Amino acid sequence: MSNQVDRLLTIIGELREHCVWTKALTHAQLVEYLIEESYELVETIEEEQGDTELKGELGDLLWQIVLHSAIAEERGSFTFDDVAGALADKMIRRNVHIYRPDGTLQDSFPKTNEEVIEKWDAAKRTEKPERKHPFAGLPESLPALMYAEKAIDRAARWEAGTGEKVPFPAPSVEKSPRESAVEWTEESFGAHILDLVREAHEAGIDSERALRRAVKNWKNSM
Repeated sequence: MSNQVDRLLTIIGELREHCVWTKALTHAQLVEYLIEESYELVETIEEEQGDTELKGELGDLLWQIVLHSAIAEERGSFTFDDVAGALADKMIRRNVHIYRPDGTLQDSFPKTNEEVIEKWDAAKRTEKPERKHPFAGLPESLPALMYAEKAIDRAARWEAGTGEKVPFPAPSVEKSPRESAVEWTEESFGAHILDLVREAHEAGIDSERALRRAVKNWKNSM
């Protein structure tokens, strides 16, 4: 590891030993900070705040990962080095289009994103054959809209990789005529979603909870 990584790990250890507030932190208590730091990083990227801010926010997120690892190390479970090693091993296993099992590079590489995704998904299915469901491993704690998008993406990739159809749930109410999907722009679609949220609000419906429930119902129907 680099000198700066060693320095960071030393500081973590010293804070866990001598700072009563840091020492008392648990994995569960850190969750809110992990979420907050993730959103701050997203905002920095989307607002193009510059490399100095980006470096700082990446550091804040890294702090969370290192701190979680330190807590695990204290109970004799794993270290930050173990986390990095497991990630490196996983990347070699999953990226079979780039690496051979021994970690050496393949002689040639895919030329399209479609080929990469196909091989990645196939490697993931081989690694976790117990997952027989297109939504297995999809965290239900995601924000509702992201949860829905990920579920739809998972369904499409499952169909492409296995040939098994993932039926989309029929709407519970009659749809009103609207533009076809090919006519949407990001701006117009965003306005449409905002209008739907307004309608839900006026009807006393929590949009986040409603969408999350719809995706969970779809997942449970499989």
